[in-house]
Amino acid sequence: MKQITDEEIMLAVANGALKKLSILFDRHHVRIYNFFYKMTQNKMVSEDLTQEVFMKVLKYRTSYKEGNFTSWIYTIARNIFSNYYQKQKKERVNLIEDDITSSEEVLFTSNNKDELEHLQKSLLKLNDKDRELIVMNKLQEIKYEQIAEILDSSANAVKVKTHRALKKLKEIYFQSVKTVSNEN
Repeated sequence: MKQITDEEIMLAVANGALKKLSILFDRHHVRIYNFFYKMTQNKMVSEDLTQEVFMKVLKYRTSYKEGNFTSWIYTIARNIFSNYYQKQKKERVNLIEDDITSSEEVLFTSNNKDELEHLQKSLLKLNDKDRELIVMNKLQEIKYEQIAEILDSSANAVKVKTHRALKKLKEIYFQSVKTVSNEN
């Protein structure tokens, strides 16, 4: 039996088969949540933003036009994150929670929790655009072509920007490692 594509399901939802949205939710909510979590480092905010994405999918279902569903839903997620970030910008607080989430909630694993925490803090020191590229490509495993569609850019430009963002992350990570080791 052929599995129905996300695009076919979304077209059905757009045409009134609202119960089928649960299939898309089941397929995508964890990845959308992880995207937000990597951007905010806040579980509750990530849950709220994920819920908002699917509310927008339902609200704007008739605007979906046979394009790549993953690109469409990540465009919605990016817009929601941008709105959230703008609201938080004025009263920006440290979004890093003291407790480390369980390894099930984190996309990558590490035997050393200190290294994982350090990597997460380093990721938060990047600007939002660089962090978003790393989260989408390396942690969400979205292909350059899809990211290009989401960002309205070219795949080559996305590849170059992602490479540069990774280089910045590496510099931040190892710069603060040196600082800590020099203090000891």
